[in-house]
Amino acid sequence: MFDFIRTHQRLMQLILLILVVPSFVFLGISGYSVVTADPAVAEIGKLSVTKEEFIQAQRNQLQQMQESSQGRFDPALLDNPQARQALLDQLIDRKIQIAVATQERFSISDNTLRRAIAAMPQVQVDGQFSADRYHEVLASIGLSPRDFEANQRAELALDTVLGPVRDTAALPPPVLDGLKRALTEERTVRLRVFQAKDYAKDVSITPQDIKVWYDAHQDGLRLPEQVSADYLVLDEAAAVASVSDVSEAQLKDYYEQNKTRYVVPARISISHILVKLPAGASDEAAKAALTAAQDISRRARAEPAQFAELARKESQDAGTARDGGKLGWIQRGTLPLPMEQAVFALKQGEISDPVKGPDGYHVFIANEVQPEKGETFDEARVKVEAEVRRQLAADRFADMATKLTSLVYDNPSSLEPAAKELGLQLRQTQGIARDRLLTADEAGSQAAAASQDAAILGDVRVRQALFSRQVLTDKQNSGVIEISPDTMVVVRVNAVTPAHVPDLGKVQAHIQAQLESERAQAAAVAAGEKVLAQLKEKASVDGFQDPVTISRLDPAGLSKSVMDAAFAVSHASLPAYGGVSLPNAYAIVQVDQIKPGTTDKPALDGLGVQLARVWGGVEEQSLLMDLRRALGVKMTDEGRKLISQGDGGSN
Repeated sequence: MFDFIRTHQRLMQLILLILVVPSFVFLGISGYSVVTADPAVAEIGKLSVTKEEFIQAQRNQLQQMQESSQGRFDPALLDNPQARQALLDQLIDRKIQIAVATQERFSISDNTLRRAIAAMPQVQVDGQFSADRYHEVLASIGLSPRDFEANQRAELALDTVLGPVRDTAALPPPVLDGLKRALTEERTVRLRVFQAKDYAKDVSITPQDIKVWYDAHQDGLRLPEQVSADYLVLDEAAAVASVSDVSEAQLKDYYEQNKTRYVVPARISISHILVKLPAGASDEAAKAALTAAQDISRRARAEPAQFAELARKESQDAGTARDGGKLGWIQRGTLPLPMEQAVFALKQGEISDPVKGPDGYHVFIANEVQPEKGETFDEARVKVEAEVRRQLAADRFADMATKLTSLVYDNPSSLEPAAKELGLQLRQTQGIARDRLLTADEAGSQAAAASQDAAILGDVRVRQALFSRQVLTDKQNSGVIEISPDTMVVVRVNAVTPAHVPDLGKVQAHIQAQLESERAQAAAVAAGEKVLAQLKEKASVDGFQDPVTISRLDPAGLSKSVMDAAFAVSHASLPAYGGVSLPNAYAIVQVDQIKPGTTDKPALDGLGVQLARVWGGVEEQSLLMDLRRALGVKMTDEGRKLISQGDGGSN
């Protein structure tokens, strides 16, 4: 069973997500009919969503988010009225479907159920339903066929409430054609941009302006509760630093064992001509073969450039003769010792005397010679030492991680013993809020956001630990937080700063810059709107950029704001003009030409299907709203309290 799970991990994830989650993630198997004294948060006809159901759904939702993000999901993203309301709406919608399916006695036939299950790719082999695979998959996730089929039957029954509406939605052809024409319509436009920075020199900000802005923007200036913290980081660099001096003998041993990483050995590219000498040949045959080889060597030396041609004619090595006798690059240790000595004694272009080998006499030519090259031990010493330290540090890291865990537990109110024992730097930072790292402007020069460890300190798990009761209130060390397999951190709060509005002096420079930006932007907009009014009276291309042709499918690099302005311009009379305020600028859009585009572009393939899905979703939501009214969906006082305040930490 476990072998199956290990070898089909991706399949198992799909099974759990596709087959099980839709049914159980919010309500569980018992969600189809629940009778409980638990207080209701919403009432749907005779059914209700209970507080316990809601809390359990929250837990499941958070668990899924944490698992999918490998622990990096911030729970604060779900701890707000909007997220709680969205979750409750999902639960209500499901109860509505249950109520309608029950009231209307919707049911699914055995044939429909069988077809639906057989169509699931997760239980198919080579595109066909496999009973063995089906039972194997269900057994691996702890479900019996009976339970799974009952679950799927219920799911299919619920789908009959909204499915027919959602799945039969279709976009009328005239509407689809109109959308295609709108998407492909082409407009030739020019831009004239008024940059705010060009008007900054004329902006003047007084102390009174700053004070007025400060008083009017207290909420925007308010900084959240934040902490200053001590922390220790155990990573590869710390482990390397903990390695004591490495002996010269260790370094030399490592160099010799890994010499190929630092030295490229000598090699030589050779060709040969072979005169074969069969094993057990007579002395006369051996003498004749040697004489023939000597003659070949003499002829080759007379015309070295013709060695390849000579090899094709005379070499008895059929495998290399057709290629001019090429053997390619060889290094020491490739050939028998006598042959190797003869070959490596050759200079480039030099031809050897006949050399006896296991299969006869060889005449070699050195096509190219490359001597040994690379770094000597002294030249590579710095790199060798770094690599030895890194290897030793890898072994040291695990030991340090174990000791760090023990030390922060044995000394819960201080990180100094762990820092001293392990040789780690005790670091300090500030400006860490529950939901983010404050900027240096907000938190000062030691702001976590500006430190080399910003990525570590900004990790959601670190912020969760800092604002846990153990660390925030009790001022205890956190546990060891594993950021990655080679990076661990421990944190401790040393000061808490409540939410507050900074003194005017601390934000004066920020406010001045903000006011200068706002007023420069306002001046740019005013100048642009003035020119725009003049252009509408008398067209001109003065100051405009070169024309560019755009469509809604191809914006040609223009921003959405500029595109919206360009297509909002009336085409009754051209050229036509529009204006748009941009970040730190104002732009006038001149439309010179409008023409229809080509509606049969590949980019539009499938548009009708996509829009039909969107349309189906809209109609589905419309039906759900009608059903809410028909069933009398009501939020209870307990539900309103739960949405606005949460469950008080019970989840």
